[in-house]
Amino acid sequence: MPTDKVPDIVVGRLPLYLRTLNYLIEEGYEIVSSHELGRRLGISPAQIRKDLSHFGEFGKQGAGYDVKYLSSQLKHILHVEGVWPVALVGCGALGHALANYNGFVTKGFEITLIFDNDPAKIGQVVAGKVIHDVADMPRLICEHGIRIAIVAVPSSAAQATVDVLVRCQVRAILNYAPINISVPPGVQVQNIDPAVHLQRMTYYL
Repeated sequence: MPTDKVPDIVVGRLPLYLRTLNYLIEEGYEIVSSHELGRRLGISPAQIRKDLSHFGEFGKQGAGYDVKYLSSQLKHILHVEGVWPVALVGCGALGHALANYNGFVTKGFEITLIFDNDPAKIGQVVAGKVIHDVADMPRLICEHGIRIAIVAVPSSAAQATVDVLVRCQVRAILNYAPINISVPPGVQVQNIDPAVHLQRMTYYL
């Protein structure tokens, strides 16, 4: 099935499947059933089989899935077989933490460019990377052919930052600014606001 016909909610579960498969590989599993995957993820086995069927047949009924093979296939589907270079815009407390996070590379991403507009930060080195002036974003992002960016700037600067990124052909943006941003068709945005998730949970307390 063409990827544009796959429901977004299904695509959103694929990284969860991949993460669990990687844990299974570490634990020494060679074969896993949809029931075991479902138990670990809190998702029904039928839903897992239906999700995977959008992309082909990866297992045999009654025999389960080859863990390493399914993991490699999901990496291919998600285009994370290699490592994507990523631009990080904003190096405050959150940006600094993201720059130092070691979990990106193992998942297929590496922060290669860091930008900020604070003269006191420009030129400093964080996680082995020099912080560049945001004024140099258009040139450096275009020169490096970066298509993925993380935005960790104040909400007042988020839209203008994203507009620059879009003009530089960035097509996937992880937005930590606590505001919804507008992008043209063809640009993927994921908004992450921890306070919103906390508020969602407190409803149930």
